Parts: sequence; C-alpha cells; structure tokens
Amino acid sequence: MLRIITGSAKGKKLQSLEGEATRPTSDRIKGAMFSSIQFDIENRRVLDLFAGTGQLGLEAMSRGAESVTFVDSERAAIDLVKANARSIGFFEKCRYSVSDWRNFIRKASGRDTYDLVFIDPPYAMECCVEAVELMRDKELIIPGAIIVLESGSEDMSGIGELLGFEVLKSTSYGKKTALHVLIYRG
Repeated sequence: MLRIITGSAKGKKLQSLEGEATRPTSDRIKGAMFSSIQFDIENRRVLDLFAGTGQLGLEAMSRGAESVTFVDSERAAIDLVKANARSIGFFEKCRYSVSDWRNFIRKASGRDTYDLVFIDPPYAMECCVEAVELMRDKELIIPGAIIVLESGSEDMSGIGELLGFEVLKSTSYGKKTALHVLIYRG
C-alpha cells in the first residue's frame, strides 16, 4: 500500500497501477530520499519526470512544494496521478503531461524551469544521466536545483563529473537500487 509519509497529507493512501508496468518506490527508499532533501522542498517548483503513481511529487506537495508537474508516457499512469492528487487535495496545484520524457524536455525548454526534479525511470531504460544532461542543456533547471535520481543497474560512475553538478548523496539499497542526490551549480 502506497501512502504519503509526512506533511499536510500524512498517512493518505495512494492508488497504484496493476501489473509490472509501474514500479513504485519503496517506503524505505522514499524515506531516505526525502530525509536527504527535507529542508529543501518548501516553495519549490517540482518536476516528477517518470511519474508512475505520482507518489514522489505528491510527497513533495505534502511537504510544502509550490507546484508539481507530472510527466509519464502512459495515459493510464497520468490518469492515476490525477486521481491520487484529487483524493488528497492537491489536484489544482499540479500540471499533468502524457509525454515521452525527451519530448517533454524539448517542448518545455524556454517555457518552464524547475528547482526540484525527481528522475525515477523504469530501471531497464537506463536514462538518468541522459535526462539530467538534457535538462541542463535545455535550461529546465535553475542554479540551486536539486535532482534526485533512482536507478537500477545503470552505470552512474561518472555522475560526479557531470558539468555543473555536485553529488550530495550516493547510496545503494541492496543489489537493485541506487539513489543519487545532485545539486545544479550552473
């Protein structure tokens, strides 16, 4: 069962999709993720790039984020995110986009900027580094932006050398999951 961990919507339950298409972040990893950024959420403009159930963006809203844009390539996922946002009272503060992540970044370039980004793609996609670089190149993130990456077996050894970024946290959870928190220095 998915739920909001803390904040104004603490304890509220979230729905999830049936099947293996969406892999929600476990409570353990979500707790570690949010404890690393807990003082850097309030009033942020958030992008949840591979939204799935929307739990990461909704957790950020519960903790004081100004707004969240949810992006997922699956209509069913965005419909679920909308239902979850509506059920906990955040629907109006959110934007929703059914789009491939690359197309979204290209189209949002010059129009939108974010200062907190969650990138948690299906592990088989191995696109975290590419997504971070494209967001930087298309100026979707501003200096001081925090980028939270959750990945599987993707090679993240060069993440510390990404131009303009500093690694704040890099942790593995078992053999399958890695969590990286970056700050964009510009």
